[in-house]
Amino acid sequence: MSKLNIGIILGSTREGRVSPQVGEWVKSIADQRGDANYEIVDIADYKLPLLGEADATEQATAWNTKLASLDGFVFIVQEYNHSITGALKNALDYAREAWNNKAAGIVSYGSVGGARAAEHLRGILGELSVADVRVHPALSLFTDFENGSVFKPADLHLTNVNGMLDQVIAWSGALKILRQ
Repeated sequence: MSKLNIGIILGSTREGRVSPQVGEWVKSIADQRGDANYEIVDIADYKLPLLGEADATEQATAWNTKLASLDGFVFIVQEYNHSITGALKNALDYAREAWNNKAAGIVSYGSVGGARAAEHLRGILGELSVADVRVHPALSLFTDFENGSVFKPADLHLTNVNGMLDQVIAWSGALKILRQ
């Protein structure tokens, strides 16, 4: 079987966001494994307007094409008001079939490790027929970020990131059979 394609989805679009730092860290760990093709997928690049507010045929087509090319996902999720960002929810809603029968891992961050956002995301993923894996690296704004803006993860997270990726690869491979 050819290598799986796994998208590392940056779940924030705001100015000054730290998700690109977290995403690059996850990608650097993933790339060392050599078990899949990993790529950063930044929802900001797709400039999706709020669903239903404007004609977004071009953006939605590009977004769905990108998602369809992927076998699994790792979501980089930051907690905003006990949930995911509005931009991520909007991006999730812009696709349906492109998500189906794929696996996802979640790397979250926030004052309580982004746990509440991750739990909200799990419910949404279930509705989209995305199988989310159990291992969940949770990063603290207090101990893994300097001044809340410079990402400096503790070494202990390496084990969880690799464990999550193990599960994403296993589940993505198994679910790919359903999509063929």
